[in-house]
Amino acid sequence: MSRLSLRARLLLGVVALASVGLLVADVVTYRELRSFLVSQTDTTLEQEHQAFEGGRGNDEGRGPPGVFSETRGANGQTVLRKLTVDLFRGQAVPPAPLLPGAIHVPARPNEGPDRVSYFTVGSHGSGAQYRVRAAIEPELDGAMLIVASSLHDVNSTLHRLFLVESLVTLAVLGALAVLGLWIVRLGLRPLRRIEQTAAAITAGDLSKRIDHPDPQTEVGRVGNALNEMLDRIEASDKRLRRFIADASHELRTPLAAVRAYAELFGRGAAARPDDLERSMSGITREAERMSLLVDDLLLLARLDEGRPLQRKPVDLAALLGEAVDAARVVDPDRPIDISVEPATVTGDETRLRQVLDNLLANARTHTPPGTPVAVELRREDGRAEVAVADHGPGLTEEQAARVFERFYRADESRARASGGAGLGLAIVAAVTEAHGGTAEARPTPGGGTTFAITLPLGAG
Repeated sequence: MSRLSLRARLLLGVVALASVGLLVADVVTYRELRSFLVSQTDTTLEQEHQAFEGGRGNDEGRGPPGVFSETRGANGQTVLRKLTVDLFRGQAVPPAPLLPGAIHVPARPNEGPDRVSYFTVGSHGSGAQYRVRAAIEPELDGAMLIVASSLHDVNSTLHRLFLVESLVTLAVLGALAVLGLWIVRLGLRPLRRIEQTAAAITAGDLSKRIDHPDPQTEVGRVGNALNEMLDRIEASDKRLRRFIADASHELRTPLAAVRAYAELFGRGAAARPDDLERSMSGITREAERMSLLVDDLLLLARLDEGRPLQRKPVDLAALLGEAVDAARVVDPDRPIDISVEPATVTGDETRLRQVLDNLLANARTHTPPGTPVAVELRREDGRAEVAVADHGPGLTEEQAARVFERFYRADESRARASGGAGLGLAIVAAVTEAHGGTAEARPTPGGGTTFAITLPLGAG
């Protein structure tokens, strides 16, 4: 059964359930009709019994046609037997009922002095059946009057009913199978589309989607969920392809420079002190640049994989003060104002320091020399916010929305000139999110851009 398709299992289930229901209905109908017809025959036998009572044991009385009667004395011996039947020319005499030699007629409570029994018997030399009524007659000194009527009409009616029920049942099951197959195919058509979409995706086409899924049905909800999953997969795939392309592009420049310096060395720079120093310093500088780029890529890859960071209390105010002091040493001509409130967060101190350094380096790189920077740390609603505001050229709405993307540069020429790879703010966003926080870029009042991160406060 488990090897059958869903369509076949649904169809078999429907047909099996309908078969059981129709069979039960047929059996109940057959039994109820048989009980009713036999009850009607018993009522008729009671009336015929009264007609035979007129004979009082002799053969002068004449009962209804087609009815067999027999009178037995109190000792069980047959006193009178007769069959009243009106025959047409050429019609055979019906067989007599096969009565048992001893008939027990039990007394029935609350039915007066009469003792009556009803039962069914066969016939001599044929398969015909008779319904028999045996009664003890007190007026005949305890003699038994037996009246039997043929069940030919009853059995014929039941036989016709059986044939009709069989034909109707088969016709209903056939129609139900055809209709059920059509309904099942119609109902599983969305699953077929999902199957085809999945096959196309397996072949590499991530642009495939389920067409117009109905959210009111289970299959439609599955289709919507699949479409959302495909959107995310396609977006992740595009980001991955772009990431690989950008990483390859970023590594190509320092590698080309290293190769050029190596070629300079191979053309005799070792014999010229100035060229030798130029080659060695250039190789060292580009190797450091590649090393930093690879370290940033590895950090982002670890964060994407969800690798756990260190978790310990970090004095964010002290950490921010250290980062600002380092930034002042790197760029002593740039005024940096700092305003902090005491704040302790739980996280990785090294990575959080990297976030703060990247925010300050971003302000230093993308604003003119000497442009003031304001750094603020404040607490609000159980969270700590670090904001680094500059008064540089600022960002457009589109740039602000994409500034935390990897390898994104709002100003390609300035980023290239400064040697940036476009990963600083991407690391800020990734590390902040790994700490359960958020990163955003918003306009600075008076011009410029404010980069802010928000982190949940920890115990301390």
